[in-house]
Amino acid sequence: MEMTEAISAIADAAVRLSCKTLYFAKLSDFTTFKIGGIVPLLININSVDSLTCLLKLIRIYGIPYMVIGNGSNLLFDDINHDLIILRMSGDFAGIKVNGEFLDCAPGAMLTSVCRVAANRSLSGIEPLFGIPGSVGGAVFMNAGAYGREISDVTDSVTTITPDGLLKTYSAAECLFTYRESLFKHNREIITHIRLKLTHGQSDIIKSQMESYTARRKEKQPLEFPSAGSTFKRPKGAYASALIDECGLKGLAVGGAKVSEKHAGFIINTGNAAFSDVVALMKKVIGIVELQTGYKLEPEPIIVSDNIVKF
Repeated sequence: MEMTEAISAIADAAVRLSCKTLYFAKLSDFTTFKIGGIVPLLININSVDSLTCLLKLIRIYGIPYMVIGNGSNLLFDDINHDLIILRMSGDFAGIKVNGEFLDCAPGAMLTSVCRVAANRSLSGIEPLFGIPGSVGGAVFMNAGAYGREISDVTDSVTTITPDGLLKTYSAAECLFTYRESLFKHNREIITHIRLKLTHGQSDIIKSQMESYTARRKEKQPLEFPSAGSTFKRPKGAYASALIDECGLKGLAVGGAKVSEKHAGFIINTGNAAFSDVVALMKKVIGIVELQTGYKLEPEPIIVSDNIVKF
């Protein structure tokens, strides 16, 4: 069967499963960097059952696929991609409170999870309020801010394997480290996250969240598209401080620029291409290594048919 026929069959199945589908989706519309080419099909997943059925079909037809959440830590090439995007979005975003536990579907936005916690006087994730990603994506990359990581409050994670089997991992089994988890390497898809919080006072929790939001607005270039922090924190230093020390604020390639507001962000000033961002990242990495000895590593996941080396 040709790829176009396989794509059509998978799309028909998704519609029967009440999943919203989009042919020839522009990835720039589904990433916070606002960069990326076109994929033949994007499916908004609405349940574990739908995901299981679609993965079975995808496996039968042998079509490559990729799972995304809010697209906040991704940089896609501008070329067209021959893969299906399975999007964990608002259609798969339930949050349930069970005592000190929050049971979350992967598409729930991290900000929404924090709000539910605050309304139920549950503390532990205040610093993560405002991170523009889904809770599934946060667990996938062990997102963090202001000294707190999602792994600090993760109790268990349930996944579905490429063969359609459900597996549940304890926090220790997730192999969390800085911006890393088991799930970045095992091709299993996160379907459920259980967070364990502690009881606190709702007004204090909300006040802390407001404080973190104010800090982000003051210090981060939230008015521009980006993938968040562009570089991982090197051991013994901070990427933004190193970049600033090298005088690289405002350095630009095409429509990509090192933010003058926060040196750790490469921003899309409006018309940045994938090649602009990659070239600028390489420049920053090279200059920082030459002047400080630190070799920075990109934090966003880069998706391209071509191997990108830094």
